Amino acid sequence: MRVFISLCVAMWLTGCASVADAGRLAELEVLSSTTGQVLQSWRHGGRLYVAGSPGERYAVRLVNRSSGRLLAVLSVDGVNVVTGETAAVRQSGYVLRPWRTADIRGWRKSLDDVAAFYFTALPDSYAARSNRPDNVGVIGVALYREHVAPRAELMIEGARSSQAPAAPRAAASEAQGDARMKQESERLGTGHGERMHDATRYTDFRRASEAPAEVLTIHYDSRENLMARGIIPRPPRHGQPQPFPGGFVPDPEPS
Repeated sequence: MRVFISLCVAMWLTGCASVADAGRLAELEVLSSTTGQVLQSWRHGGRLYVAGSPGERYAVRLVNRSSGRLLAVLSVDGVNVVTGETAAVRQSGYVLRPWRTADIRGWRKSLDDVAAFYFTALPDSYAARSNRPDNVGVIGVALYREHVAPRAELMIEGARSSQAPAAPRAAASEAQGDARMKQESERLGTGHGERMHDATRYTDFRRASEAPAEVLTIHYDSRENLMARGIIPRPPRHGQPQPFPGGFVPDPEPS
């Protein structure tokens, strides 16, 4: 039977402020592991963005808004956070119970622990260090509804999805990748941090469809880069004359 990771630690759904990407089935948010606060998001050009700080640990929050179980195939920087494969929607992921919230804090290393997510310069990101820098700066989740069938049908055996090892990259391609990483060294990516205890278990899940029922996406970068790109509005400069500063006419200072 097809086997996926199931999240054991989950919280009852409560009101969440600053929802980054909310769909019909689920919500996707990014929160600081230091403060526990959901990172503010900005919409620009049809995309959602959050600003990260270099060195800051973070978690991806998934909220099941439906009455059924969902399979969430989670990708960070184009990498599957459970298997480490170059992400594809038909791969393994986390199973979310109805109306539950789960915080994914890192790259899955075993059933017992993860390597923490943290914002870092592009060359230090896990994707770049595994020769896959092209999709750094984006978090996505592909969501599947569960197929409900008689027990006998659920016993059909299958294998966990996998991909053949990628062929070695040519030297020219590696040189191009290195040059691109140097040019983009100021961009943020996600690092492979310290090990943390984060227990989970396997469970069974059969997709109701071949294609995801919903895909949610959040892009991220440093606040400085997002401001430079016009995604985050720049604050007014101090000392710049303002034609309408507000208020009433005060008395003049004594001469």
